[in-house]
Amino acid sequence: MRPSPQSGRSSPACPTRSPASTFESRYLLGDTWPHASTHGPARGSSLLATDPERRCLIVGAGRAGGSFATALDSVGWTVDLVSSRHLDDIDPEALTRASVVLLTVADSAIADVAACLAGRVTDEERVGPAIDGVVAHVSGACGLDVLAPHRRVGSLHPLMSLPDRETGARRLLDRCTFAVDGDPTLTGMVDALGGRPIRIPASDRMLYHATASIAANHLTALCAQVERLAAEVGVPVDAYWALMTTTLENISEVGSTDALTGPAARADWTTVRSHVAALPDDERLLYLVLCERATELAGHVLPDDLRVSD
Repeated sequence: MRPSPQSGRSSPACPTRSPASTFESRYLLGDTWPHASTHGPARGSSLLATDPERRCLIVGAGRAGGSFATALDSVGWTVDLVSSRHLDDIDPEALTRASVVLLTVADSAIADVAACLAGRVTDEERVGPAIDGVVAHVSGACGLDVLAPHRRVGSLHPLMSLPDRETGARRLLDRCTFAVDGDPTLTGMVDALGGRPIRIPASDRMLYHATASIAANHLTALCAQVERLAAEVGVPVDAYWALMTTTLENISEVGSTDALTGPAARADWTTVRSHVAALPDDERLLYLVLCERATELAGHVLPDDLRVSD
């Protein structure tokens, strides 16, 4: 690959083409996206002849990429989806004509993929890469610096879990909140999806993403504890899911403080001690940590024998 005129150094080696698995071939060659292929847009494809303001090339064929492709296609965007393992097969003209090039790859791969794409379409008569559209990622943790050396950059992070392409697409279209940064074209994409764009200052980006991790990942870890204990006591776990669902509904209506119930809210330390005694040894720490926070939320003081923090 020839050196990038901006850096004078060779661009990172692009991922080499590898045969797609049977699943990936079905996934990328399905009927959801009329122009999708395992090797990227073909030269002369109809991608290049449609509305230039609603043309998206998605790089990364995992859950996020499939979700965005399905959702955008359903609201009238022309979408091509290509695996990040097949970057060498992308038609450079498709890159230069796309209004948005959306990188739905792992955070650790964004910078290398962005640099690789820049190297594929460099116009030696210009200074810098020749992608005129917006090059954006969907990471909640990364800033815009990982997209250098592209001129128009942005990020579009859905505050939503995307477990598979069908479920993910439905959620993206259901008044989803998106953290948007950079080029204003991305706000138009959020509007097309029926979503709510929010702006997160760069200084707050990690705090925003940490909060998202608590809301999704830590909640999942808590649910795993409920599953284990429900199995041990022999109660169908869906009974606890119903309890959690109504609790979240209460929180959304009145806030966490007013929604809090249970022994910590009542300062019923006898019951709390009985809970601790009943729990298996390896389940007690998480219970006590959360009980301490619940006690603080209720405005009480936890007895010293139940505290786990200094």
